[in-house]
Amino acid sequence: MCFKDDLKVLVADSLKAGDKRRTSTLRMLLSSVTNKEIELRRAMEADEVVQTVQTMVRQRKDSIEQYEKGGRSELAEIEAEEIKILEEFLPAQLTTAEIEAIVRDTAKALEATSMKDMGRLMKAVMAKVKGRTGGKAVQEAVKKALS
Repeated sequence: MCFKDDLKVLVADSLKAGDKRRTSTLRMLLSSVTNKEIELRRAMEADEVVQTVQTMVRQRKDSIEQYEKGGRSELAEIEAEEIKILEEFLPAQLTTAEIEAIVRDTAKALEATSMKDMGRLMKAVMAKVKGRTGGKAVQEAVKKALS
């Protein structure tokens, strides 16, 4: 079974359970995946699905920030619920300590010692942690390791 088929089953289950928020979020994800597949003209790979989910989570985080600035906490709560549902489809996220360990090991392997090596080190680390953390956390760990 492909991801879309699994997602359709989850939508049906949430409908039966009467969970409107989950149903709405899963339908949104299914729609996004379908649109992306139409754009690509092929079925999506697993890493592309993860990338799509990460984009949706990032969009919701931005929305939460805007809603909180506008004093719309009830809408921010809805977005936070959607994030929790979407995160079920993401691989387990790395902790700061795990990221730092990967950065240290990669820096040793590449013999990266100064800030001049930051680009090279970032590229290598991002390839290793793909989908399991954001670039900002990696960037902070790389800066810390090279300084």
